[in-house]
Amino acid sequence: MSNRRFEMYQYRQIIFRLRQGESIRGIAHAKLADRKKVRKVRKIALENGWLNLKIDLPTDDELLKFFKPKGSLTQLPLASLYRELIETWVKQGIQASTIHAALQRQHGFMGSYNAIQRFVKDIKSKSTTVTMMLEFQPGECAQVDFGAGPQLVCDITGVITKTWIFVMVLAWSRHMYAEIVLRQDVETWLGCHRRAFEWFNGVPKKITIDNAKCAITKACYHDPVVQRSYGDFAVGYGFIISACPPYDPQKKGRVESGVKYVKNCFVPLRVFRGLSDSNQQLKPWILEIAGNRIHGSTHEKPLTLFQTEHPLLKPLPDNPPELAVWEKVKLHGNCHAQFLKCYYSAPYKLVRQSLWLRASETTIRIYQDNELVAIHPRLFRPGAKSTLNEHLPPNALAYCMHDAQWCLEQAKKVGAHCDCIIQTLLSNSVVDYLRATQGIIGLQKKYGNARLDAACRRALAFQSSHYQTIKSILQQGLEYAPLPDQDAFDALTEAYTGGGRFCRKTSTLLQ
Repeated sequence: MSNRRFEMYQYRQIIFRLRQGESIRGIAHAKLADRKKVRKVRKIALENGWLNLKIDLPTDDELLKFFKPKGSLTQLPLASLYRELIETWVKQGIQASTIHAALQRQHGFMGSYNAIQRFVKDIKSKSTTVTMMLEFQPGECAQVDFGAGPQLVCDITGVITKTWIFVMVLAWSRHMYAEIVLRQDVETWLGCHRRAFEWFNGVPKKITIDNAKCAITKACYHDPVVQRSYGDFAVGYGFIISACPPYDPQKKGRVESGVKYVKNCFVPLRVFRGLSDSNQQLKPWILEIAGNRIHGSTHEKPLTLFQTEHPLLKPLPDNPPELAVWEKVKLHGNCHAQFLKCYYSAPYKLVRQSLWLRASETTIRIYQDNELVAIHPRLFRPGAKSTLNEHLPPNALAYCMHDAQWCLEQAKKVGAHCDCIIQTLLSNSVVDYLRATQGIIGLQKKYGNARLDAACRRALAFQSSHYQTIKSILQQGLEYAPLPDQDAFDALTEAYTGGGRFCRKTSTLLQ
């Protein structure tokens, strides 16, 4: 019965009881309406003579002239004008506030939001969702999902942290594998799959999953995009990935029930000392309790049915595929790409380009398209860096390779004067002259060892060991020019320190 018919029937019942002489308090006590409303009905009934037993009770049309239905006579029919459009939007999962705003914007709807809200609620109450039970053959399918786990004390840090429960359920036998983990990342996802397959000692033909980011990078009804790491893993083990449509978890209802079963039957009233302890308790529980219960749908024990299903599972590969995570990275200006807070170098010519990084348990490989451009050992300490010298640009490589010790060794090969200048520069306690020493040593490529050592000898004579001085001597070809006489230097010194025009006499200074 609709809201309109029920309201009119309610008013008619109140009038009937008033005609029988029942009090307002008695009608309110019968919970037909509160006393305020009964008084209102009694007043209207007296004005229209409805309490007279000689006339018939009023009809719905007569009552509608005085009493508006709960849905509002002005707004509910107004909303019904757009019933088909609203029903379409409701089926698409659009909420009432969005529908109300769209009707106002697109169709000039003047009704209230409450009218649309009641209308949407009425549509949902009348709609029925029809489903069907999915049938699977033994060994055909397994369903996988994560659920919230208990809060545990971390084995490493000692801090209380939240956890997740990974569950894989064989769709035919309902035998399950479960594991409590700290993360829902790709590495955890792949590792849990491997341990589940080893638990079952076989691989199902198909894995039905939700649209978690660790498995599906783009959720789509027709063309979902699978995480590259998970795709390679599926090829290695030989199973097909079947992603549920977005917002349709009913397609994997068996693992949804499995997650609830673990959360409601295993987790409560247990004490866990940490992650490893929780999993040590979980594995026996699966075999002793979960595997030997009478399942509500199959009416059989999951372990009993698993004995039939196990031979039909695909055998494990002789060489299990390497657990590897693929990630799109960018090579930064420092010639390093970042993965899990660690840094790995790649050729400097690929700076600012997007590359593929493949991280296994032991190695890191970096690819440009399908070409391997770098390989490193896997690092785990945050901030750690793995750098190959051939990946650096020439100027940076020269600075890194040509350290102070290298400069000293090369200076000795050039000559004694060059060695003296290099030692002088490197022994400076205020300024770092490594680049200057590298530049001086680099001059031998153009001018040779003999000319460079002679230039250093002349620079020492003038007491100037700067790179620019030695370079100027070589450019002007003055390295073999005769050195000035020392007496001339002394006379020049005397001119400026002893007998200069503006120099005060010692005697004057002592007065």
